[in-house]
Amino acid sequence: MKTRAAILWEVGKDWSVEEIDLDPPKKGEVLVKLTASGLCHSDEHLVTGDFPFELPVVGGHEGGGVVEEVGPGVDWLAPGDHVIFQFIPSCGRCPSCASGHENLCDLGEFMAVGKQISDGTSRHHTGGTDIGLMCLLGTFSEHTVVNEASCIKVDPSIPLDKACLLGCGVVTGWGSAVYAAEVKPGDDVVVAGIGGIGINAIQGAKMAGARQIFAIDPVPFKWEKALEFGATHTAASLEEAADIISEATNGRMANKVILTLGLGQGTAIGAALAVTSKGGRVVVTNIHPLAETQVSMSALDLTLMQKQVVGALFGSANPRYDIPRLLDLYGRGELKLDELVTRTYDLAEVNQGYDDMRNGRNLRGVIKF
Repeated sequence: MKTRAAILWEVGKDWSVEEIDLDPPKKGEVLVKLTASGLCHSDEHLVTGDFPFELPVVGGHEGGGVVEEVGPGVDWLAPGDHVIFQFIPSCGRCPSCASGHENLCDLGEFMAVGKQISDGTSRHHTGGTDIGLMCLLGTFSEHTVVNEASCIKVDPSIPLDKACLLGCGVVTGWGSAVYAAEVKPGDDVVVAGIGGIGINAIQGAKMAGARQIFAIDPVPFKWEKALEFGATHTAASLEEAADIISEATNGRMANKVILTLGLGQGTAIGAALAVTSKGGRVVVTNIHPLAETQVSMSALDLTLMQKQVVGALFGSANPRYDIPRLLDLYGRGELKLDELVTRTYDLAEVNQGYDDMRNGRNLRGVIKF
């Protein structure tokens, strides 16, 4: 069949929206008609080259839609089912999945190649050229073919233009606070970088019982939104926040510091440790450039103050368990999803959406098909 998709052909170039050829699903795969896709910063890392992928690639990894066809062997999904995608597939059988760490599934090794898990080939083509998929999904497309390991079936009553955000940003942010940081009732928490992930880290910290939440971002618009989602204090930078945090905590500083910057920098680790309490924890969720190999921090601080620095992928969550649970909280009015969507776009406006993201105009932009 023919469909439209946004393709990245070269690093540093705009997304090119064009018609492509799409093959039917093979064994273990499904054809999905997209309803919506979030515009996540991770796709911007492809454009800048900070997160190398094989090109050309159909962008997008935060999507939801309706199943139109299933390939051989897929017996738990059928045409008409509503699904959202998890940006890391989970097989349920590898050591990571079996030990309760679906976010670290062995199938993740295929993500940067972008070809189908089943046989290493492409279903997406244009002019005789095979096209890869961002995170094996390619949600910047009216239709896509993905492996069943990337699909989560959801109730058709849930609006997919909101539920799609759980494919990455919501779970990653929420889990960074609840799982990776292990925020406890009464904790003082810093969230640095208030985008689609940071705002959900605030939601997670609040839900976990944080006493005070310090939202750090240079954009005043983000301060307003952070306060709406549960933050108690705001500042433009970690350095500026140091005195605010010290005063608010009687000098103890923050129990947990979560880094959700647009692009991580080695110097940010040291700045985060500087506002972390004794026995506190820094969670690094944001992507750092692949070429960056040095971090500026005091290692002595780790020993003498017993501080921790930990990484978090997909919020250290188990998507097949946590996504339905978070959707239930949304249905109960306890998790904000509608409020995350600042603007919606047509597929042809994908580059405008990323311009708005770069200039701090959105918490999350969403493409609606």
